[in-house]
Amino acid sequence: MPESSTAAAPLSPMRNKLLWLVSLGFFMQTLDSTIVNTALPAMARDMGESPLHMHSVIVAYSLAMAVLIPASGWLADRFGTRRVFMSAIGLFVLGSVLCALSPNLNLLVAARVIQGLGGALLLPVGRLAVLRAFPREQFIRAISFVAIPGLVGPLIGPTLGGWMVEFASWHWIFWVNVPVGLIGLLASARYMPAGENMQPRSFDLTGYVMLAGGMALVSLAVESMASGGVRSASALIMMVFGLACLSGYWLHALRKPEPLFAPELFTVRTLRVGLLGNLFSRLGSSAMPFMTPLVLQVSLGYSPMHAGMMMLPTVIGSMLTKPLVTRVIHRFGYREVLVTNTWVLALLIASFSFISPDVPVPLLIAQLGIFGAVNSLQFSAMNTVTLKDLLPHFASSGNSLLSMVQMLAMGMGVAAAGAVLAAFQAHFGMATAGDTLWAFRGTFIMMGLLTLAATLLFTQLPRQEQAGGSTAGPEQHG
Repeated sequence: MPESSTAAAPLSPMRNKLLWLVSLGFFMQTLDSTIVNTALPAMARDMGESPLHMHSVIVAYSLAMAVLIPASGWLADRFGTRRVFMSAIGLFVLGSVLCALSPNLNLLVAARVIQGLGGALLLPVGRLAVLRAFPREQFIRAISFVAIPGLVGPLIGPTLGGWMVEFASWHWIFWVNVPVGLIGLLASARYMPAGENMQPRSFDLTGYVMLAGGMALVSLAVESMASGGVRSASALIMMVFGLACLSGYWLHALRKPEPLFAPELFTVRTLRVGLLGNLFSRLGSSAMPFMTPLVLQVSLGYSPMHAGMMMLPTVIGSMLTKPLVTRVIHRFGYREVLVTNTWVLALLIASFSFISPDVPVPLLIAQLGIFGAVNSLQFSAMNTVTLKDLLPHFASSGNSLLSMVQMLAMGMGVAAAGAVLAAFQAHFGMATAGDTLWAFRGTFIMMGLLTLAATLLFTQLPRQEQAGGSTAGPEQHG
């Protein structure tokens, strides 16, 4: 069908500037999700910490985002898109300044929480502003434009972080957000629609507290599991309370007239499988951007910039795979693609256990590129199958739920990798780089096994259900 004249018409200057503004916010958020990874050893050295114990810096950011995402829509309706978007940028910049000034790990983690709270609102509120500003026939075109920085941020993040660490200091990966954020604040005041006239729906505060508390407690329990002693015992208590909060939320939602996420959402089979599959399969793959630059620097002696550049093949492989995703799913169906691809992804993660100083660099580059391609296919297929069968009035809630699960899985994946790495470190010791390499090898194998568990979930999808109809929209972190 030919494209309508309305859809083909150029965007108005004001709307075009809104797109650039929302793209800037998305770029800040995705860049900061990856730029920190290559700087962790330098941070650890300055703060007197072990590089293998720095995962909490990433977990704090991801968990803060996951906790606030469910409230983003209500906040935008209650206070207006412009006010919330500007507050998000302000929080993000404040968190960045506090990160740069942090003298120790505890303060850095606290600052990352503030930064994550700001980052949690940048994309959902920005996307909501675009949805309200553009007619339906132009929305896909507009939101596709906004999605581009989501690919550029991870592409340059690790290399830029490595370059800053090597030629300046790790503090600059946070200072760089300040001028960008100030530009965003000025642009928001001028180009972001106020959105003040929206009638906010009632907010399920009790349900939100139980859901957010459950997510936080389970994630913190996973992070504390390998610490031993009192922390290990407290992890068990946090896990029990976290699971109780999540169970309590489900029972609460069943009797609440307007819960955060309607129980009717979960009557959709593909949504149930997609959400659980996202959670379990991302546990392994989300740990890779944390572990790969770390093992290259700590055990193989790479410089920060070199380690960052070694992440480029992963992103390039991911981008090259995007055009093939729909064709592959049309040919084989979601069930077959996800079951097979999860096996391959798990084996690829475990294959990094063979990493050593003797592995030729071209072979490692190829390994990283293939991982990026397979991981991209996994994310695209999971995101699409999760949302494709939702009715229009559930689309917004389903998308928010998916975003929340993605960020939760990212935090839990890094926390799990940190816990497993600490356990293997205690077993092998850390006397030499070779000792830490064996700890990394064991962790790669374990994270591959965790990923493999998701195949049991994807077998619940209908056979030969192929791509068609709706899509998952712009991907986050995938």
